[in-house]
Amino acid sequence: MKRNFSRRAIVKRGLIAATLAPAYALLARTAGAAALTPLDPNDPTAKGLAFVTDATKVSSAANPTYKPGQKCGNCMQYLGKPSDATAGCGLFAGHSVPVGGWCKAYAPKQA
Repeated sequence: MKRNFSRRAIVKRGLIAATLAPAYALLARTAGAAALTPLDPNDPTAKGLAFVTDATKVSSAANPTYKPGQKCGNCMQYLGKPSDATAGCGLFAGHSVPVGGWCKAYAPKQA
């Protein structure tokens, strides 16, 4: 069976696909973020990097690299936006970290 497609039909389908692609990407990103489990501070990797869920509670004596204002939300490993409550982290695959957390691997985002 031979199908003939008109130019109009091809353009119409292309425009529909172009408008649906961003919506699909947004839905996929939301679903992926929901699949992340919160990082347990007792996780061996988290303990090794002195991860805490609240950066304001970091002991400067125990962590001399910590500077006030450092938190997951402004770290380059944080995979979300600073406005996100939690997001993935490049160091802790499959887990989400809170925006206000901190660990020894903190590296400021480049502007």
